[in-house]
Amino acid sequence: MTGPTIITLDIETSPIEAFVWGLWKQNIGLKQIKSDWSVMAYAAKTLGVKGVRYFDTEKEADVKDDAALMALIWAELDAADIVISQNGKHFDHRKINARFITLGMPPPSPYKIIDTKVEAAKVAMFTSNKLEWLADILTDAPKDSHKQFPGFELWRECMAGNPKAWAVMRKYNPKDVIATEKLYLKLRPYISTHPNVRVYDEEESQGCPHCGSTKVQRRGTYHTNTGEYQRFHCGTCGAWSRSRYTLNTLAKRKSLLSAI
Repeated sequence: MTGPTIITLDIETSPIEAFVWGLWKQNIGLKQIKSDWSVMAYAAKTLGVKGVRYFDTEKEADVKDDAALMALIWAELDAADIVISQNGKHFDHRKINARFITLGMPPPSPYKIIDTKVEAAKVAMFTSNKLEWLADILTDAPKDSHKQFPGFELWRECMAGNPKAWAVMRKYNPKDVIATEKLYLKLRPYISTHPNVRVYDEEESQGCPHCGSTKVQRRGTYHTNTGEYQRFHCGTCGAWSRSRYTLNTLAKRKSLLSAI
């Protein structure tokens, strides 16, 4: 056991098809829905492993039949300890859970979610927290604009069974995963709530809780309202961490007061 299984995941969903009376400020009633949304494709990559896994519903008799696809996503999540996603807490994982419940599937084993959009907004004020912007300015893997089928056209043509559109989707979806993974690595040392990856490792030597590297150096001390702790700096990812045990003597601990 060398650490947690960390995957980056991104799904693509089909739109809801509905009957509408106009193009502006429409309130769509439930009786106007012709066909509900479904998951039409997903891409996933394991951190530290080359290659992106991609699957879609192109070969299904009905492209909105996502039962087999959801079984694959379930297996991905069940095997993961940590899942990286862009806007995943608000969109991807809630959509995935909606399909799991609808299909009568049990929940996969628990996993932790790191949402790059949420984390970027927590620590910085970028002009935009969209993947298109963040990937372009922070990584060497810009988001694919799928110019051959711009905007909604890509989803419409995939639903219509256009093989050229599906070929574009097979490139577009994995590129989003690569961009998200690289964005995560850029943000990782700033994520103060990052799951401690050393918990998953059998090694007993000190290591960075963010990336697991043992290249950590003692760099001063960190103070809380109740104690002083040894501070560490990671020479691999640049994150800061501290010891779990106070440097204060028993007498010092007894002498400290807490404000009320």
